[in-house]
Amino acid sequence: MDETKVEIDGELVMRTIAMPADTNSNGDIFGGWVLSQMDLGGGIIAKSNSPAGRAVTVSIDSMSFINSIKVGDMVSCYAKLIHRGRTSMKIQIEAWTYSYTSQETKHVTQGIFTYVAIDADGKSCQLKPE
Repeated sequence: MDETKVEIDGELVMRTIAMPADTNSNGDIFGGWVLSQMDLGGGIIAKSNSPAGRAVTVSIDSMSFINSIKVGDMVSCYAKLIHRGRTSMKIQIEAWTYSYTSQETKHVTQGIFTYVAIDADGKSCQLKPE
């Protein structure tokens, strides 16, 4: 993984502040919390491509943790649709932090999530036309 990446790729879909309740035993932000923020952000892109405005996460095809997140960091998630199937879509999601104390921006995670569009009955349905 390239730890020096400086170019953000995708649309801003989530922004929040990392809080003390979300830390692991090392005092860093728990990876599962970051994963859930990324999934929420990717869901925004997925829902916009579903005719019923509903989509579910079916897999995380890859996930890389690059840098740690500290309490108080602003966490921003960026997402980009990278593949469309008939009912499913792959969305690339990156998380970046901004430290108010050091004034540094860091690339902290990235992953590829697969979502499926669903109808009102929870059955898979065809994506909206491009």
